[in-house]
Amino acid sequence: MPIRAILTDIEGTTSSISFVKDVLFPYARRALPGFVAARGREPAVRKWLDTVALENGGACQDSVIVEVLQGWIDEDRKHTALKALQGMIWADGYKSADFTSHMYPDAAPALRQWKDQGLRLYVYSSGSVPAQRLLFGHSDAGDLTELFSGWFDTEVGGKREAASYARIVEAIGLPADEIVFLSDVVEELDAARDAGVGTVLVDRLDDYPQPREGEATHGHVRVTGFDQVVV
Repeated sequence: MPIRAILTDIEGTTSSISFVKDVLFPYARRALPGFVAARGREPAVRKWLDTVALENGGACQDSVIVEVLQGWIDEDRKHTALKALQGMIWADGYKSADFTSHMYPDAAPALRQWKDQGLRLYVYSSGSVPAQRLLFGHSDAGDLTELFSGWFDTEVGGKREAASYARIVEAIGLPADEIVFLSDVVEELDAARDAGVGTVLVDRLDDYPQPREGEATHGHVRVTGFDQVVV
């Protein structure tokens, strides 16, 4: 079947892991106390703070919630509440031009080429959808948001669960074998393949100095950049 849609991960795929780890995470960690103090009463923020409190025994002071969230950042925990709050904090950073998001040099040209070819492009990342839009909207390569037809985060399910990809396939509205998922994480690709989705392992040498070849690819097509992806 011809490929009609591409679903891409972000961290380690379109953008470097170091940008997320060394820029975005520390920025959110530093900003959390002030952000919660200033905006903690807003319903959109309070919702997620209360979610964290409930997971930690119920009524918690905001200072305790902030410490929990900072701990989750240090652990790189894939929690929807954390991702939502980080997205709000990063929005402030992008708007203040404190940083722009890293984009691998081959990523934006390939995305534009695929779009021009008539392929539909989608994002699936553990970062919240608002955070995804911000990252692609304030990238080193300019505003890329108009290239994408849809966005998915962990609200559809974990990235290592086949059911998540089945839900995405249903939302996209194409047969699974007409969609290709690009990711740097083999276990995510395994889950996508289990759902019938095509897969490509993006094994960027800047992020993975030790190439993953042979059995380490789990049988997925391996490339070192978007310019090598054949669709």
